[in-house]
Amino acid sequence: MHLSSEQIQACNEPMLRRHQQAFAQVSAYLQDEGLQPDDLIAQIQQLQIAIPSWALGTGGTRFGRFPIGGEPRNLEEKIEDVGLLHALNRASGAISLHIPWDIPENAGHIRSLATALGLRFDAVNSNTFQDQPDQPYSYKFGSLCHTDAAVRRQAIEHNIEVIRYGQALGSRCLSVWLADGSNFPGQRSFVQAFQHTLSSLQEIYAALPDDWTMLVEYKPYEPNFYATVIQDWGTAFLLCRKLGPSARVLVDLGHHLPNTNIEQIVATLMMEDMLGGFHFNDSKYGDDDLTVGSIKPYQLFLIFHELVSGFQARGRGVDSLAWMIDASHNTKDPLEDLLQSVEAIQLAFAQALIIDRKSLEEAQQQNDVAWCQELLQKAFRTDLRALIAEARLRAGGALSPLQAYRQLQVRQQLIAHRGKKAVATGL
Repeated sequence: MHLSSEQIQACNEPMLRRHQQAFAQVSAYLQDEGLQPDDLIAQIQQLQIAIPSWALGTGGTRFGRFPIGGEPRNLEEKIEDVGLLHALNRASGAISLHIPWDIPENAGHIRSLATALGLRFDAVNSNTFQDQPDQPYSYKFGSLCHTDAAVRRQAIEHNIEVIRYGQALGSRCLSVWLADGSNFPGQRSFVQAFQHTLSSLQEIYAALPDDWTMLVEYKPYEPNFYATVIQDWGTAFLLCRKLGPSARVLVDLGHHLPNTNIEQIVATLMMEDMLGGFHFNDSKYGDDDLTVGSIKPYQLFLIFHELVSGFQARGRGVDSLAWMIDASHNTKDPLEDLLQSVEAIQLAFAQALIIDRKSLEEAQQQNDVAWCQELLQKAFRTDLRALIAEARLRAGGALSPLQAYRQLQVRQQLIAHRGKKAVATGL
């Protein structure tokens, strides 16, 4: 299924007059604050959020999965679904594959299909946290950290295979997340597990093409609950330092213990030039993988505040990091959720762009605590939805992507084409 510009324009038409009024109002406010709306729009349009191939179908829990129907049955249909999202919001111009859930058997065909929809391939993700039907060794007791060298070799070779797939698709980034760890005290030697992991990652790192980046992800718990080998940003940072300049830390917003100051982690990693990318989601209790911004929108804004500060300090743009949504739901239409998540990310970014940083720095130097809070919350409380909508409109997208999605009956058409019982492959 494809959406034409005429279809999107028809959805925009009834909302155009009200949008123009709202945009004129927010533009006047921004200009009074010494900001240029056109400059902000240009920056917003540069932020492209990769959609993971595994997020296009209904997720689930260990208790069950409730497919919504019309889900993508193969990689080609997953790419088409990302194309639908990008046509609506003009901010989902990349797709991230998880291998072996989505193996591009004919890379040339897959790449051409993506290009025709205005998409590129972002990071490719390896999988050594599940056993596949044809693999000789199990990852039950770890992969890159395993006590058995044969298991480690299998995991290393899988990651190198993923790099080759990524090369064929035009990707330049490998993302590594490990479930390796232990459930009980004394089960594993912490030191040996770390050393095996480092040695394995070094072999994978040596196979990286010169223009590639390796992203090392961390997680404090699950599926192992006593100890995880790469349990926090410091461990990931240490591994990256030992690997070399092409290794960076990947921050997943759900991979933190409750009340962790993620924005401070982001600031530190940017200061050390060790931040490589993000997996965006939201959580109430742990790694809930909820819609971005649905629980802690202020924290998301504060994270982007540190990101924008870091970009400005280092003279970098948003394209210097890998951006991806990593969410999974069994109660929402996954495409609707992804549209909401991308907009939440754009809004937090736009709000961070309008912070009066000069005044904030002065207030910080004077230890004016109340005014520091006032300056940040002033930006956070500014309604910039019309600015985001204008950025979409100028790029050919929908003023209200979710409303257009429903008005055009996208899910119903997908069900009619693919079937009520179609379930996404992979996850």
